[in-house]
Amino acid sequence: MRAELAGYLGRVRAALADAGQVVIMNGVALGLSSAVRALVAAGRGTLAVEDPTSDRQLPMLEATGARIVRIPVDGDGLDVAALARSGASAVLVTPAHQYPTGVVLAPGRRAALVDWARAADAVIIEDDYDAEFRYDGDPVGCLQGVAPERTVLLGSVSKALAPGMRLGWAVAPPWVAAELREHRELSDLGGPVLDQHAFARFLADGAYDRHLRAMRRRYRSRRDALVAALREHVPDAVVRGISAGVHLYLELPSGASEKAVIDVAAASGVRVSGATEMWSEGQKHPALVLGYAALNEARLDEAARILGDAVARARE
Repeated sequence: MRAELAGYLGRVRAALADAGQVVIMNGVALGLSSAVRALVAAGRGTLAVEDPTSDRQLPMLEATGARIVRIPVDGDGLDVAALARSGASAVLVTPAHQYPTGVVLAPGRRAALVDWARAADAVIIEDDYDAEFRYDGDPVGCLQGVAPERTVLLGSVSKALAPGMRLGWAVAPPWVAAELREHRELSDLGGPVLDQHAFARFLADGAYDRHLRAMRRRYRSRRDALVAALREHVPDAVVRGISAGVHLYLELPSGASEKAVIDVAAASGVRVSGATEMWSEGQKHPALVLGYAALNEARLDEAARILGDAVARARE
């Protein structure tokens, strides 16, 4: 599987890796927490993370012993100038499709981020979030392919196949890969070998590529349906993050309470997630994170109609 992954990531994500740099992990979460622990042990204990970021991820990162600093995200992605002022020795980024805003890291920011890492002797942890599902342009290559000596690339099959498989990987510089392998040896006697053999075959015979092409067509149709429905039913809201992934970021119109919208929508049978808790204090922006992968086009239109009613009622 490591050999097949190295070839696949080189071909599809423009990664620079051989099998020796690939460490199989039980999903991105384990790869991330293990990599941060390795960096803390190596004296790189200040970790920068995007603002906003997943509120589920922060407790896991704090448990590694790292000191967490928040770096703002704007329309071009991570603010690298603010990162340079932070004193961080490592940074966690989602450059292909920032979570939750959906921003794609701009080319100038990508180059500046690599320059920062080299100048500061720092490490980039690249969560290749949503990279498989890009709809409106050419794929964005991973940062690891530009700076393999400075980047730990994390990925998994959770979004593409099934989160319950717990099958992920880290592509890392040799010293980080060695630390990750040692961590696996000391904390776990083995991984899901049968799943790895099956996925390696899936990669080798082209079935994974065919599966992803089919899913991209399906998810693009659902994305288009939801965007159109939101513009009809919630015209005062701003839809962002539509170029990739399986979620949208909906900035609520003025006067609409995030909590009220969530509660009213839930009472009508539509569950949505709020974004406020993903921002640091003083930077909160009322918004919703809307997943669309599991619903067909008709149900997405109905959900958007219910959400529009919820927004109108929350503004009364």
